[in-house]
Amino acid sequence: MHRYRLEMDELACMRGDRLLFAGLSARVVAGGCLRLTGPNGCGKSTLMRVVAGLARPFMGRVAFCHDGQPDNDGHNGDEDRRDHVAYLGHRDGVKAALTAHEHLRLHAALHGVRWIDSASIIDRMGLTPAADLPGRLLSSGQRRRLALARLLVAPAPLWVLDEPVVGLDQDGTVVLEAMLAEHRARGGLAVLSTHTPIDTGETLDVALADYAPENPIAGAGA
Repeated sequence: MHRYRLEMDELACMRGDRLLFAGLSARVVAGGCLRLTGPNGCGKSTLMRVVAGLARPFMGRVAFCHDGQPDNDGHNGDEDRRDHVAYLGHRDGVKAALTAHEHLRLHAALHGVRWIDSASIIDRMGLTPAADLPGRLLSSGQRRRLALARLLVAPAPLWVLDEPVVGLDQDGTVVLEAMLAEHRARGGLAVLSTHTPIDTGETLDVALADYAPENPIAGAGA
């Protein structure tokens, strides 16, 4: 079994010319979870994209290590890291014309998964009554459940989940909590942001507002 670890060292991120946060360092080891909290605009989504390898930090280093080896040199390994990440952002990525079965089979094909039991996955996510409806007819909660179902189609060691509870009812939240527990029990890692209570077990909590700079305008006072 691979041993994975996520390292963040002295991270700083910007949006436009505004410095969102600086000096953030954290470690998440196999089976671990990091939960980001903070008010809107503090940089949670920006950091999630950096962790997923979809954006670069303004300063600092992110490395996803497997078997003790970082992705490339730990600075420029975004492409390698993306191969190990399942990322869920604010948008569900549900196509208007595709059914739940078609969504999952397409996701499997895109990730080189030859066969999936889409009916079992759909049942676990509580989507069986809507399994044959096109995406445009699904409720916001059903679309969120379908987006989360993709995590079960193409397993990845690092889950990066930006506000995954949004749109979910209590039953959907329970399903997500069970998915996270099973993922971590297999040695997976999770980084998530949330404004909504969710049981993630033993978790490293990071309040991003604690890393807000005194002067948020880059270069000010230089």
